[in-house]
Amino acid sequence: MPEEGRPHQRTWMAFAASERIWGRDLVPRVQRDLARIAATIARFEPVSMLVRAEDLTFARDLTSGNVELVTTDLDDLWVRDTGPAFVNGAAVDFNFNGWGGKQGHSRDAKVARFVAERAGVEVVKTDLVLEGGALEVDGEGTAIITESCVLNSNRNPGWKKRDVEEELARLLGIRKVIWLPGIAGRDITDGHTDFYARFAGPGVVVAGLDNDPESFDYDLTRRHLEILRDATDVQGRKLQVEVLEGPSRTRVGAEDFAAGYVNFYVCNGAVVGPEFGDPEADGKALAVLTRLFPGRTVVQINIDGIASGGGGIHCATQQEPQEER
Repeated sequence: MPEEGRPHQRTWMAFAASERIWGRDLVPRVQRDLARIAATIARFEPVSMLVRAEDLTFARDLTSGNVELVTTDLDDLWVRDTGPAFVNGAAVDFNFNGWGGKQGHSRDAKVARFVAERAGVEVVKTDLVLEGGALEVDGEGTAIITESCVLNSNRNPGWKKRDVEEELARLLGIRKVIWLPGIAGRDITDGHTDFYARFAGPGVVVAGLDNDPESFDYDLTRRHLEILRDATDVQGRKLQVEVLEGPSRTRVGAEDFAAGYVNFYVCNGAVVGPEFGDPEADGKALAVLTRLFPGRTVVQINIDGIASGGGGIHCATQQEPQEER
């Protein structure tokens, strides 16, 4: 599976906020956030956005003409988890089950196959249940995965680390997995990797650090840093671990607000990340990402609506890489 920074064919998104899930007051903000993310990415590469038939006119009003709108049935917007994992000439359907049955997903369970077929690539089947947000790869055969998600009995009862590793070797060419503990039951994802640690390229990892002593992630993010600093990749290299500290304040006080900078998205020529209204922390995150991604434009945008639902930019996007020949 290619690393996210490799050239993309396009980015997939889903315009699917509903009152049933998000509540009446939040839906307009979430829709504006989705349109803002799409418009930002579309400056650098094509964007195809899935949209329900009943939302098509409104989505067309919010988005620009360089965002392709593709009509299909949807439950929610998290295409990182519902969409397929693209490999060279194929795409893996990881059997999305609503994060272990926490949310209705009869429509979203079909998104991976729909996107793969729309992209014109083979669909690869597996018995493994996994969301894209739980899987981070370096493109050379190393993956970072959270145990709390992938080894959870609500997804893969009876599976052990070795079982998962062997299946990911078959599906994605993964030859080494760095396991982070994560934490189950505190958010709907049971602790996705893409809020804790991301590759900025082979051998380089960006890790989040929560400095709120009252947060359930305070001790956990420190444990993750210890593991990553002791880890080596499939090439035997010690990882270069860069830290992104969370903001000390935000504009929104929602209980599930996802206030972290690690959930950025890498597209052709750019890195798109959040800003939370904390000038010092926002500025530090911008400086780190600018240093780690030379030659790319780093763009920070307001995603307070999406973050209020516990997600971020990476969660709302899925890359389709250019096929390597």
